[in-house]
Amino acid sequence: MEGSAGLFSELLFNAGKAIVVLVIGWFLAGFLSSLVKKKIRDHPKIDDTIGGFAASIVRWLILLITVIAVLQLFGVQATSLVAVLGAGTLAIGLALQGTLSDIAAGVMLIIFRPYKIGQFVDIGGTSGTVKDLNIFVTELVTPDNVQIIMPNGKAWGTVVTNFSAHETRRLDLTFGIDYGDDANKATQIILDVANADERVHKDPEAWVRVTNLGDSSVDLGVRLWCNAGDYWELKFHMLKTVKEAFDAGGISIPYPHSVEIQKKG
Repeated sequence: MEGSAGLFSELLFNAGKAIVVLVIGWFLAGFLSSLVKKKIRDHPKIDDTIGGFAASIVRWLILLITVIAVLQLFGVQATSLVAVLGAGTLAIGLALQGTLSDIAAGVMLIIFRPYKIGQFVDIGGTSGTVKDLNIFVTELVTPDNVQIIMPNGKAWGTVVTNFSAHETRRLDLTFGIDYGDDANKATQIILDVANADERVHKDPEAWVRVTNLGDSSVDLGVRLWCNAGDYWELKFHMLKTVKEAFDAGGISIPYPHSVEIQKKG
């Protein structure tokens, strides 16, 4: 009875120490990972994307060390643990192949950098601003503030469209005018609106051409270059201002319509 009581007391004591070690390890993992992320992101010469990835590695490494320390409190030696893990490597690899794939993909994303934190991207048809990239997942935030968590394996294995990779972007617009309107006059109106906007680059210069003769309209294609950050506001401004300038200049934007022709036999 005394031996059983002593064993129970020892187990209880070790359990208490294990809880303390877990709490300390969990706290250190969160604290040090946050510290690493902050230090890297505060450094002007290091990309923010590396900060999140490095912080994730630090966090999981400390948690792994904490688990090993807890197991040692219950008599499981580190050498024995390594031997068991070594023997079960194949089984672990098969069970966690998706997770291991995400880790490997995360490393590739950090090395090749198809996107960085803060950039607006489309990954396999899912669009959003990159908020975080860690060892397992990429976190996106959509324009309507919805969080999207994407496994790194999926992000690495699909087409990535990065809308923020370059400082400048080309804005393409199409304005349809009536067949009875003066195409040269409409072209000049569009150019005047574009050249009056400071966000439109002078080099390459604004480009307007007749690009299509549609069923109901003569289509004028417009190409403008601007800073990537000005793209959407410039687009909205051009659509509104050109419409108003067309109204003032007597240029009409026709509704789609059909003409019915009846033949008398």
